[in-house]
Amino acid sequence: MTRRLFGTLCGLVFFVNLGRTAFAPLVEPLQAAFGVGPAAIGLVTSLVWFGTAVPRIPVGYLLTRVPRHRVVLGTGALLTTAAAFTATATTLLALQVGAFAIGIASGAYFVAAVPLVGELYPDAVGQAVGIHGTASQVAAVVAAPVVVTLLAAGEWRHVFWLLAACTAMLTAVLVVVVRTRETVPSSAGDDRNFREALSHWHVILTGVAMVAVVGFAWQGLFNFYVPYLTATKEFTPTQANTMLTVVFAAGVPAFWFSGRLADRLPHLPYVLGIVAAFGACLGALTLVSDFVPVLVVTATLGYVVHSLFPALDTYMLGALPAENRGSAYAVFSGVALLIESGGSGAVGFLTGADVPFDSVFRLFALALGVELAALLALYAAGRLPSDTRRLDVVTD
Repeated sequence: MTRRLFGTLCGLVFFVNLGRTAFAPLVEPLQAAFGVGPAAIGLVTSLVWFGTAVPRIPVGYLLTRVPRHRVVLGTGALLTTAAAFTATATTLLALQVGAFAIGIASGAYFVAAVPLVGELYPDAVGQAVGIHGTASQVAAVVAAPVVVTLLAAGEWRHVFWLLAACTAMLTAVLVVVVRTRETVPSSAGDDRNFREALSHWHVILTGVAMVAVVGFAWQGLFNFYVPYLTATKEFTPTQANTMLTVVFAAGVPAFWFSGRLADRLPHLPYVLGIVAAFGACLGALTLVSDFVPVLVVTATLGYVVHSLFPALDTYMLGALPAENRGSAYAVFSGVALLIESGGSGAVGFLTGADVPFDSVFRLFALALGVELAALLALYAAGRLPSDTRRLDVVTD
């Protein structure tokens, strides 16, 4: 029965991530449909990601009052409603509200579902988180083809009607699955003290330190990848978009294999190694310009950065006790995502001030190097909290 719950969550996370990644390929169709410019639709896409960040800490508190599987059910219902509302939008304001609601549903889903996934398979946390993440990453890769296909067959509204229908179906399946009580980990209802969750600040701070600078640089890089390659490397728009697809496609095997490696390797050295590899890839990207070298670095960088997420989730879920895991994980992801979301703005500000893209990304690589040196010194001194591997066993 545990496998049924896990399979349903993997299906649901596909559509959760599809909902927030479908807006990017819809920018031009939405401009035409609403008669507005790129700035107005750019705000719509920003609202999706802002919505993803906003609910994480509040949902962390909610998890001290409501079991995780019920919060996941709630996010499925919210996503269904938000997608249907967006599909019926006739004004720009309605479209913005729908986009923001889709973002809220996705952010709430991840903070409730990721700890639940880890508890379903306590002896293979990395593998479970990696498979769940792979399902999410596949959605990012196929979002553009799905949107293009639906646009060819109809209009932009069909994208959100499809999202609403599929999410509603999977939410209904989840309702049936969780009625079998043994499928839900007993620890999923133990998280009842938000203040006590904050007492694990040293674990939360360690997680934020290991992901925030990487995420800040990554957000700035992938959101400006196409203009970076066209302006600095003299790529055509088609070549640049191909590279953007490659960097996300590399994340599919990264989630799959990195989760398994996280179950076999010491967590802190593995995560710190990924941080070092990302910094090296970012620096290397500024040094190459021909198509093949850029392709190799792009694929490597995409694999490395997406490897970080299941590895770090595995560490966090093992380092936090069951009675505070959900709410503490929510605080970690909420704080980290708020910091990361500033990466695009920083790149836009610096390049708008005539700082070359390569100089900006070298500055990011330097900042990563300084952060990594500090983390390695703390690790060598035994000052970083270790993984306690206290996940609770669930009988299948």
